[in-house]
Amino acid sequence: MKSRPFILSTLLLFFLFFANNTVAQHITILQQGTPTSIRGLSVVNDKTAWISGSNGYIAITNDSGKTWQWQQVKGFEKADFRDIEAFSDKEAVIMSSGTPALILKTIDGGINWQLKYHNTDTSFFLDAIDFDDARHGFILGDPIKNKFLLLETKDSGNTWNNYDNSPVAAPNEAAFAASGTCLRTINHSILFVTGGSVSNLFVQAPNKDWRKTSIPVTHGKSSQGAFSIAKGKNQLIIVGGDYQHDKHTDSTACYSNNNETTWQLAHNSLSGYQSCVEYINADTFLSTGTAGTNITTDGGKNWVQIDTANFNVCRKAKHGNLVLLAGSKGKIAIFRP
Repeated sequence: MKSRPFILSTLLLFFLFFANNTVAQHITILQQGTPTSIRGLSVVNDKTAWISGSNGYIAITNDSGKTWQWQQVKGFEKADFRDIEAFSDKEAVIMSSGTPALILKTIDGGINWQLKYHNTDTSFFLDAIDFDDARHGFILGDPIKNKFLLLETKDSGNTWNNYDNSPVAAPNEAAFAASGTCLRTINHSILFVTGGSVSNLFVQAPNKDWRKTSIPVTHGKSSQGAFSIAKGKNQLIIVGGDYQHDKHTDSTACYSNNNETTWQLAHNSLSGYQSCVEYINADTFLSTGTAGTNITTDGGKNWVQIDTANFNVCRKAKHGNLVLLAGSKGKIAIFRP
């Protein structure tokens, strides 16, 4: 048996090494002040990114976030665009939660927007968009008649139809339209996480039935649960918490490194409620929320808070390394590793 002083010194060296590896990570505000709460963020490459938010606001950058071209989409100034999926500096799809449920698309850099879906049913509430490739995508919505709403497109967002096989929801179970990352399409599989009365991960692999796994993230109330999921090389990470009590740190993150078979809570507490997690590289993930931003460099086991400002979403470039964050009052920031 090793002596206690040896064990303590070993642990101290580990935490010093972990801290030194994260101290250089920092977040810089690029701009703020626009009257919109940004929850949709899509980073195309190291130059181009799009954001979407409340009050009908959309913006695009083509210089890595240094400058942004803002607009309120004409005729949709009251829409709450909770998510956006961008494919280039010209083409993007936006989704509005609430009533009416809306999907719009541009192919000219936002100069014109075409209405692709419109539903006035008050039971519709859209939560997130994700695309498996440039043509095939899904939109997740809250349950209707005890089944999650899933819309599917096979033509790059020009037409949307109800997905034939959506899973059953438990009473008072729903998804969160907090960052557009409660839904992910990965290697032709659909994954989404939920909260409320329960906290689950739903997975459907191609030509397979839905698989449901209980997640050890805090749940039980309508404000609690899993809010976001991200996949790395060897693990999945889920974050969440309680957005009404965002400083509560209990059970806000978990990870799996065996294909979602089992889940482990993070070894230490994050700064509180987290609405988004994003894979960066190797074993590094970035997580953010109104309680601040955290980073892990060991696949979700240990986390360090690197910023105290509140954000809603963080996303990395699909083709590149640019990482941006966004939040309330038009706040946009860049993460520099």
